[in-house]
Amino acid sequence: MTGLRYVYAVCRPFGTPLQSQLTGIGGAPPGLLHHHGLVAVVSQVPEADFSEEALKAHLEDLDWLAATARAHQGVIDALTTVTTPLPLRLGTVFRDCSGVRSMIEAREDDFRRILDRLEGRVEWGVKVYLEPEPAQPEPEAAKPAGGRDYLRRRRESTHAQEEQWQRAEKFARSLHERLCRYAEDYRLHAPQNSALSAAPGRNVLNAAYLVPRMHSEEFVELVDRTKDEAPGIRVELTGPWAAYSFTGEAES
Repeated sequence: MTGLRYVYAVCRPFGTPLQSQLTGIGGAPPGLLHHHGLVAVVSQVPEADFSEEALKAHLEDLDWLAATARAHQGVIDALTTVTTPLPLRLGTVFRDCSGVRSMIEAREDDFRRILDRLEGRVEWGVKVYLEPEPAQPEPEAAKPAGGRDYLRRRRESTHAQEEQWQRAEKFARSLHERLCRYAEDYRLHAPQNSALSAAPGRNVLNAAYLVPRMHSEEFVELVDRTKDEAPGIRVELTGPWAAYSFTGEAES
């Protein structure tokens, strides 16, 4: 190998081969670097794109970032079908294989502890949205005649919106409590900003759940049963994913 070494994930040795046509970032096939009873999943990437200075410049290139993230995620998804990977952060690169081995040695105890915890488990994402109210223009005769009438209507509208939000929060709390029966752990992420998200509605719950594979079917069925429980409230399920939210990578 020449060039830098990009590391997608660390896992334990596994016997099932990866897909023969699998490619990673830049079209290079990922390889396995065994060290101290662990495996780093790596591929070669050009220094022109992944040196420290180049990566800083690429942070401004959203198209490049999106393509790199898709390729990174494609390798993680393939790994998830054959083993339990511990995904590393996007852009984890080393000068050579010796650097990857040194990284494994420095973090070996943490890697083993986290892999023990994640073994046989996957991450599911659940989002709850309060759907936007359909626009209904008032009839001409019903328009407010003056300032006092206008303020009254505004108060009534605000009160109705507050009631809807409280109903959505109550539903989200109830759903979260039920989902936790099948999950070993969870992460409550900050609600998505509706101004920055393409998803319609206001995000009430944005959560990740660490679920044993053996309980995933019940988890999914529970989410499906709740989708029609509350009119005006939308539930979205994503996964199963490698357990990104439970690796500690975000805090490292």
